[in-house]
Amino acid sequence: MAQPKKELDIQIGSRVKKSRELVGLTQEKLAETIDVSVQYVSDLERGKVGASTATLIRISQALHVSCDYLLLGRGDRADVASILAMLDMLDSDQILLVHDFLRLLLRSNKS
Repeated sequence: MAQPKKELDIQIGSRVKKSRELVGLTQEKLAETIDVSVQYVSDLERGKVGASTATLIRISQALHVSCDYLLLGRGDRADVASILAMLDMLDSDQILLVHDFLRLLLRSNKS
């Protein structure tokens, strides 16, 4: 049976908030990025309003998560999105260091 719209809005809002916090964005910065008001982001995160398909797509792009995750709680994991967002902030030398670290970490897991 389908979930009531209100319950779905609350779940989507919770996932938006969790993802936003994991990537280190404020409500203000997310609102600016997706071209909505800060009040709308606040209301969305509390499940007071729903989001259009176009808005969900902009949110998913801004937070580096899939629409599946925002809508259904499955798909891209929010912690992976957080890592991707942090990688986007690094320069090429720093990315090489992260790459080397990950290879070392994976090698140690095989031992």
